[in-house]
Formats: sequence, C-alpha cells, structure tokens
Amino acid sequence: MKTFITFLFAFIIVKSDAQLTSPDIITTSKGDVTVQPVFHAALVLEWNGKTIYVDPYNGGDAYKSLKKPELVLITDIHGDHMDLKTLEALDLSNATFVVPQAVADKLPAEWKQKIVVLSNGNTTEQSGISISAIPMYNLPNDSTARHTKGRGNGYVLTLGGKKFYVSGDTEDIPEMRNLKDIDVAFVCMNLPFTMSVEQAADAVLEFKPKIVYPYHYRGQGGFSDTQKFKELVNKGDASIDVRLKDWYVGNK
Repeated sequence: MKTFITFLFAFIIVKSDAQLTSPDIITTSKGDVTVQPVFHAALVLEWNGKTIYVDPYNGGDAYKSLKKPELVLITDIHGDHMDLKTLEALDLSNATFVVPQAVADKLPAEWKQKIVVLSNGNTTEQSGISISAIPMYNLPNDSTARHTKGRGNGYVLTLGGKKFYVSGDTEDIPEMRNLKDIDVAFVCMNLPFTMSVEQAADAVLEFKPKIVYPYHYRGQGGFSDTQKFKELVNKGDASIDVRLKDWYVGNK
C-alpha cells in the first residue's frame, strides 16, 4: 500500500509539473496566432502551421501536448533560457535554431547545421517568418552586469503582419523604449536579474505595445507583483491590454 501511495504521489507531481495555463488567441489578417505560456520565460507561438519555441525550459513533459517546433529561439546562455536537458528531451528533428553567438558556442556539435546565428540589430527570415534580434542587457552596461550588451537577444517576430516582441533578460534599455508598432510584447520583471515592476511599466508606457504579457516574473524574493504592473500601465494608458497569465502552473 505504501509503495502504491508513493507511486501515486510521484505521478501527481509529474502531471502537475507538466500543466500549462490556457492559451490565448491573437487575431491577425493572415490567420490566428496561438500564444501558449509554458514556464518562466518559455513560451510557444503557433501560426500558419508553424510552431515556434522560445527559451524551452522546465523539462520535456511540459511540451508533450504541443506540436514539435519548426523554430527554436533562445535568448541567452543562462540555464533558465538555454536549458540543454529540456532541449535534449524534445523532438527537434525539423527545427532550426535562431540564437546569439554565445548560445551557439554552447550548443551540442550535432546541432551546428541547424543553427542560425543572429546578432543584435540583424534580421533573418526563417520558415516565412521575419525575426529581428533586439539588444537585451543590464544597466549600467559594464563588467558588473549579469547580462552584457551583445551577448543575448531579445526578438521581434512578424506573424501575420503583427509584431511580437520577446524581451529576454533586460532592463528598461533605450533599445526597448524606442521600439515602434509592437502589437504583442512579453516583458520580464524580476529583481535583481532584470527590472522592477515600476521599470517595466514605465518602459511599456513609452513603447506602447497594444497587448503586453508580464512574464519571467519570479526572482530572488519570489514573484513580482504583476497586478501592480497592470495597474501602473493602465493608469498611464488604459488602451494597453495587459494580460496576466500564470507562467508557473504547478511550480509554486
């Protein structure tokens, strides 16, 4: 009986870890985009028969109900973005990686032919999708920064004519504040690694995405106050659609 209870408990834990919050649908002129939060900075976008994984993390079980990817975007070398254990558990047989050079240098040799290296400021088209690399870094940009300028990428993807911005690990840098015509943004907020709720809200009020998702919001002190983020953004601009999703289902 004890063995059975132990097995049942283990099964429940595994199933809990693999839970996903409900997806959102973003309408475009060329078909819907499905936005699936996975965990922390990990998300999946589906559009026009293409599946895009961003920073796959939290083990292969989290992706069992999802389609295998045509594109894998990785923002940085840290383990909550470039998670080799999760990558090795996925079916990446048809996938192309879009990554900064620092990530490419750390990926297994057998994947080298799948890799497209994209540096800050450059753009590539893969599977009919435009992908631009946006800087992501801490301020001040010096040797003390956890994320130095040029090492990692944020990304802007164009899907069905709409622009989707993924911040990666960044503070409220000028390159983010100067973004234009962003339809959907995924913006990080977790001290001491990226930025505070107040910094994130202030940056969003400057570049004014139509929809914004706070993500990557667990830091050393626990979870950032995403409800406060929503209140700050909507106090400054009620037209911005702040969408609060649970990026940590089964992992609290």
